[in-house]
Amino acid sequence: MDYTFEQLKHKTVGELREIAKDNQHEALQGYTQLNKEHLVVALCKALNIDMHEHHEVVGVDKVAIKLRIKALKAKRDAAITAHDHKQLKVARRSIHRLKRQIHKATV
Repeated sequence: MDYTFEQLKHKTVGELREIAKDNQHEALQGYTQLNKEHLVVALCKALNIDMHEHHEVVGVDKVAIKLRIKALKAKRDAAITAHDHKQLKVARRSIHRLKRQIHKATV
């Protein structure tokens, strides 16, 4: 059976050891002595499971927003060197809003 990191994380130590017993991988050496945290990590290595969840941005064009952020960072740096506090504030707030837009669209 294929497992996900979330499924393994919610299993008991006994269930995790049963899964480890069926698998002969070097990461699972001494699985009976491992605590739950280390056992989940070892099982993820043995079963080639990602240990973090991948998030996707839905509903916005992430690449275009990132390009706008990059351009705004150049304007921000120019405002810093020119000591233009008004333009600096505008650039920083725009960067913040765009980053929040990406964050809100992340699923």
